[in-house]
Amino acid sequence: MNLPNKISLTRICMIPVFVLTFFLDGVLPFNYVIAAVLFAVAACTDFIDGHIARSRGLVTNLGKFLDPIADKVLVATAMVLLLTMQKSLFSMLGALNTAVYIATAVCICVILARELIISAFRQIAAANGVVMAAEKLGKYKTTVQDVAITVLIFAADIPALAGTVIAWVGFAAFAAATVLTVWSGISYVVKNKTVLQDKKAEQ
Repeated sequence: MNLPNKISLTRICMIPVFVLTFFLDGVLPFNYVIAAVLFAVAACTDFIDGHIARSRGLVTNLGKFLDPIADKVLVATAMVLLLTMQKSLFSMLGALNTAVYIATAVCICVILARELIISAFRQIAAANGVVMAAEKLGKYKTTVQDVAITVLIFAADIPALAGTVIAWVGFAAFAAATVLTVWSGISYVVKNKTVLQDKKAEQ
């Protein structure tokens, strides 16, 4: 197993540690801050393993499998955990807490749906021998998602006004991530729409 694949595997192994730390509220001081740091470090490894694999010619089939799986499971897990933070995070928002909670839940559903759609789209492309290059817009989407999640989890451990301000910054980033997610998904499908076209039967 080469270095990029080891890094991807490490990211997968960090997910249960991240989840455990997240749920140690009241047991581990500043558990949300620590969980946010763990998530940020794990997210950064997504860029590191890809860069090493491409720059050193270490791209493998195992890596093509592990890297996207590790990334999607990490982000999906973090988003689901955000919905458990009604008292620790959303309560900071006062009268708007319910509205923002519902909006966040809708955004999470949209983001996860996009990932499932694009994954199915790639499977169809692969079955037809079509290789689709990653777009920069997708990378921007991933970066903003990671930043938003990190900021929101971190904010839960910051008291008073500072925590509220940080939380609003996180929600704004999350809204931007949702827009980028939808935009990049539509762009990806439109640019590769031939994948969905049936081949004409041979005469």
